[in-house]
Amino acid sequence: MGWNTIIGQSLQKRILQKAVANDRLAHAYLFSGPEGTGKESVAFELAKVLNCEDRNTAEESGSCGSCRSCRDIDAFMHQDIEYVFPVESVLFDTVDPSKSESKRISDAKERYHDLIEQKKLNPYFAPSMDRAMGILTEQVITLQQKASFMPAGKGKKVFILSQPEKMLASAANKLLKLLEEPPAHVLFILVSSRPENVLPTIRSRCQALNFSRITPSDLDRWLCESHPDIQDHIRQFIINFSRGNLRIAADLVGSMADGDTSAFEGLDIRDKAIELLRKILSPGKLAEAVTMMENLSKNHGKQELITLLGSLLLFFQDIRHTTIDPDWQSLNNPDLSETVNRFAQNFPDPDFFSLSTATEEAIRAIQRNVNPMLTLSEYAIRLKRLLSRS
Repeated sequence: MGWNTIIGQSLQKRILQKAVANDRLAHAYLFSGPEGTGKESVAFELAKVLNCEDRNTAEESGSCGSCRSCRDIDAFMHQDIEYVFPVESVLFDTVDPSKSESKRISDAKERYHDLIEQKKLNPYFAPSMDRAMGILTEQVITLQQKASFMPAGKGKKVFILSQPEKMLASAANKLLKLLEEPPAHVLFILVSSRPENVLPTIRSRCQALNFSRITPSDLDRWLCESHPDIQDHIRQFIINFSRGNLRIAADLVGSMADGDTSAFEGLDIRDKAIELLRKILSPGKLAEAVTMMENLSKNHGKQELITLLGSLLLFFQDIRHTTIDPDWQSLNNPDLSETVNRFAQNFPDPDFFSLSTATEEAIRAIQRNVNPMLTLSEYAIRLKRLLSRS
């Protein structure tokens, strides 16, 4: 446990370790950087360090991970740690004590707790309720109320705000007042992948700490140490597909049921992506392609469809490298080298920029909850046009 569980980010860890050791922590931090760099994991580790019951050890190596305080933080049950992210306003609706809770409220609470459970399983997941308008004023009012009380233990209250760029204006103004006169016993950590969208007056009151994308070597080291049974080609696929995003890497690892690498869902979805591409481009197989897209849309969730489209991005990258250098050895999909070569021969001069753009736009559409069948159909038409040989 402790700082050694943080993947990469050596400089950022050293800065925070030194600040803790010298009792020189700022009252507020803005952790910024690309998605999936482990910013929130660092925020939670800092919260654990400041409240760990084995504090002397924690200052050097990080939290013990086994005391009650550390366990409560891991379970999102610590009374001095507040984790705030965009939620639906229905969670703050007043319930008449004489009446039972409405189904609308109970359903929203269930969705909220489902997101917390996902966060426990994947610490690199940044939750946000689908119908959320952003971080609400009521959430910041709650922080104001809790900031007025001293910590229950000997540590600090730590308020971790995920995605503060999505904060409503009224909520941002109330947070600004808190930051202007911060209680000495409270540490604020704002975690954002889009810091430029955070209110400038809030940014100016936080010490910035920038996080870099996770390197392939750090990802490889983490996978080898934490999941030594993963086969080499699967590990390489995870490293290449995640592109430095720990959330994606952890999701792919989690798709292996009980660690069974033979049931790795990522490669199965990739193979479906290649099969769909074949049907789209093969004369006379349009009907089969449409049927396959219908089945994919009905039987796969948002993340699986994003994985499918992302797999095609890597496949197109392999074709581009092979087209430029037929002896290229660092394929994203080394087990598909023959397929890559055949595609490069059959489509010798594709517009890779347009192919990548079309794929990334389809991924963003799926992320925005656009109808998946409509998205895949439009994407198929664009691929057919871009790869048609005149």
